[in-house]
Amino acid sequence: MLALGGSIGSASAKTNLTKVTWAHAVNDAEFLTRVLDSDIQFIEADISLGYLIEDVTKENEIPIMAHPPAVESNLSLETFLKRILKFNREANVASKVKGIKLDFKSIGAFERSIGIIRTSYDMAKFDTWINADILPGPVDNTANVPVDPTRFFTAARRLGKATLSIGWTTRWGADFTDGSYSDAQVDAMINVIRANDIDKVGNAITFPVRAGIVANSVTNMIRLFCALKDTNDVTFTIWSSAGDAVDVEKLREFIFTTGLDRTYVDVPDDLHEKLHLDKTAFENTCKKTMQARCVDY
Repeated sequence: MLALGGSIGSASAKTNLTKVTWAHAVNDAEFLTRVLDSDIQFIEADISLGYLIEDVTKENEIPIMAHPPAVESNLSLETFLKRILKFNREANVASKVKGIKLDFKSIGAFERSIGIIRTSYDMAKFDTWINADILPGPVDNTANVPVDPTRFFTAARRLGKATLSIGWTTRWGADFTDGSYSDAQVDAMINVIRANDIDKVGNAITFPVRAGIVANSVTNMIRLFCALKDTNDVTFTIWSSAGDAVDVEKLREFIFTTGLDRTYVDVPDDLHEKLHLDKTAFENTCKKTMQARCVDY
């Protein structure tokens, strides 16, 4: 789950995952250069099928770094991975090593990317997350189509022990207050993981959960953790779009319950500051709570 030798794998990062820092949508070459020169620890980027800008004939569709609906980029997945691999191998300070989170918006893009990932990156040495929304999720979300979970897991097994960042499609915004990850949605996630034997192969799993929704879902997130904790290393990654309505105190309760050692917080700076995760008193109380609660499930 954690980058070997890098700052993400340091003792302080392991005990407080909320300190891990992120760069988002690193989908072009110049932005990647800036991020590699920064202290950012995790690089998140989107992979779609499309064309390099210099491919004027548009005859060579390949996995590129782009978020739909974009179908052009100046950066292919292969080049993206090779640049980060070269940087990580040459890093003379362990804290400079970057983890990567590859966000796939379609099953076609993921399946076409497997061979490239296997040959262009060292997943055994450097932290590699494979992200996709594999199930429909809260608040009547019908606009976003989830990635087919069976095909996703079939392809993911070819990547060995990469961390699987698997979630639900969601709908939320500034005016939303009601919504949660339901019993049925949590059951569906547990069942699809077991049906595809991911509990048996033991990949680390992080569940990307939307801040405003997971704040209302503490009980079901405990149940999700407890169902899989004996077979997979389970963490949560809280994310939020700018302007999302979030009950900060409820979200703090969720983080308090899961623990700083099992909760990444990838949210806008203003929300992160409101959570006051640097408070020593808060950090010291986040121990053993999750494990202790599993006796009820």
